[in-house]
Amino acid sequence: MVTVVQPKFVSRKVDGVSQFPEHLVARLRVGNNSNENLLLNPLDATGSNLEEDTPFIIGQNIQQRADGLVVAIIGMPLIVLDSATEDVKQVNAIDLLELYDSHGQDCLAMLQGSWAVVIADPRQSRVLIACDRMGKQPLFYRADKDTILLGSNLDSLREFSSPVQLDTQALYHYVYFHMVPAPNSVLNGFQKLASASVLELTPEGQKLHRYWTPSFNESPTVPLATAHKELRTRLKAAVQRCVLGDSRDQNDTGNAEAGTKIGAFLSGGLDSSTVAGMLSEVQGGSGDAYCIGFDAEGYDEMPFARLAAKHFGIRLHEHYVTPGDVVKALPEIAAAFDEPFGNSSVLPAYFCARMAAEDGVGILLAGDGGDELFAGNERYVGQRIFENYRRAPKWLRAGLLEPIVRALPDGFPLIAKGRSFLRQANTSLPERLQYYSFLEQNRPDDVFNAAFLQSVDQAQPLKLLKDIYQVPEEASVLNRMLFMDWQVTLADNDLRKVNQACGLAGVRVRYPMLDDDLVEFSTRIPSSWKLPGNGSSGKTLRHFYKQGLSGWLPDATINKSKQGFGLPFGVWMKTHKPLQELAYDNILRLKARGIFLPQFLDHAIASHRDGHAAYFGELIWLLMCLELWLAANEPSYHVE
Repeated sequence: MVTVVQPKFVSRKVDGVSQFPEHLVARLRVGNNSNENLLLNPLDATGSNLEEDTPFIIGQNIQQRADGLVVAIIGMPLIVLDSATEDVKQVNAIDLLELYDSHGQDCLAMLQGSWAVVIADPRQSRVLIACDRMGKQPLFYRADKDTILLGSNLDSLREFSSPVQLDTQALYHYVYFHMVPAPNSVLNGFQKLASASVLELTPEGQKLHRYWTPSFNESPTVPLATAHKELRTRLKAAVQRCVLGDSRDQNDTGNAEAGTKIGAFLSGGLDSSTVAGMLSEVQGGSGDAYCIGFDAEGYDEMPFARLAAKHFGIRLHEHYVTPGDVVKALPEIAAAFDEPFGNSSVLPAYFCARMAAEDGVGILLAGDGGDELFAGNERYVGQRIFENYRRAPKWLRAGLLEPIVRALPDGFPLIAKGRSFLRQANTSLPERLQYYSFLEQNRPDDVFNAAFLQSVDQAQPLKLLKDIYQVPEEASVLNRMLFMDWQVTLADNDLRKVNQACGLAGVRVRYPMLDDDLVEFSTRIPSSWKLPGNGSSGKTLRHFYKQGLSGWLPDATINKSKQGFGLPFGVWMKTHKPLQELAYDNILRLKARGIFLPQFLDHAIASHRDGHAAYFGELIWLLMCLELWLAANEPSYHVE
């Protein structure tokens, strides 16, 4: 029998309360029968009784057979029992052993839900590690010759590694993307498994590949009205699967969740209103939802959350976040991430999750994913304009229009905008999407210390995006952008944010909008339905989705402008002295680390004080969170 271990290295403290998230950590070797006698016995709190290089697995869901085959699971993988009824069953370690015996490595493509798995097969002298299609469950690893060390968080890997250096390329990526995207990790020598990927380690070496890639179909398979009805049906089924889990099968571990209180995030936007509304329907016309508000003009969506709650008969729990809340909670939250993380909306997500936890909620449903499945971001519309221009005859563009615009005198705003448009239009995707990003608008030489830049490949961020963008075969421009956002915007950013916020608050989170069945359905919706070529951008965005839910969602929810879950940090910091001190003090400490030029950091502070508070507040937040993370995780880090 495998003993469940809760080593102290996975614990976190927020507001003085220790949290113990589910975890998986292993060290495995490949070779003849090398994993037949894996150590699966109880360990002490730190794992310190393990000798160096001893193979082991620690986790909650592990099975080992007499022939040495061992599997370990983290998360909640599902398998479809009946494609006609779309009935699913949770897969435990015993089930995965049987699936692997029957289908080999192909069993990975059969798994749905949120999961990461490890399969150590001494019969074939190989180890497989993989994570779910949308990257909901992270997995970090280091593969050296015939040994792999892996974990669901970096803290666990630090415990079983000799001291490691921070990766300067990852820190550069953090400034570029505001997080560290896969396959990089902030620890030198370690990598992060990208969504829908499997790493195979054998004595001959390692092979990384995708086990699933979406196939976007631009030909409608059903009439539009039928597709609208199907959308609603699939949305409700996705929420039902999140609520029911595996309670259909009394032999599965998920039945222990019977009686768990389930709630939903409700920001008032399209996706959270959909999820909360469907949850209310599934629960018989009632339910609990949790919303955060801000006393700052242009940031508060509480009225829309109240509207949706009233419409669906939901009990809405509200909390207004204050600057003082941020000052108190941010240092611990920023430090708790595996890697530096600069998305400020983690604060509202955390306070929302904490409110739910205090109300007895064990599982929260989040609305992340709808924009990336059904085309809800403004940049999709903007890129269509550029692509339409690029389709104009070359003689008209390069031979007539562009020479005229370049010849016009400087000093007029419209001329400057015209030149900017042409520069962007003549930049191909996906590079064009990064046109306004900070490190594309500012020279890295003016930002970073020269010693730091020497070890950085400045071209790598765009190369990473290009590689992802090219993965789907024969996909439209829109679908390529959507697919790229599945990895960069969702897996590496939004899901990390919500996972961490909920983990720190002590609740689990599930993502109905990223249900595998719903994702597959979205790939069969033509681009012209998702984002029609006419109408204003506000009405064009999510066109198919809004039509499908018209009459079910409140009209005001469907017609509202997109706002998000942003934090008014830059605005608050203008007048709130403790918040100013937290930010400025940490940026001053960042000077001593040799990453940035001191004059750049001084300029960032001055620009926020004297310039656009919201715009430069984002830069201040990014720098402050980096120092808070370094101070907690790598206090001695310095670039020589």
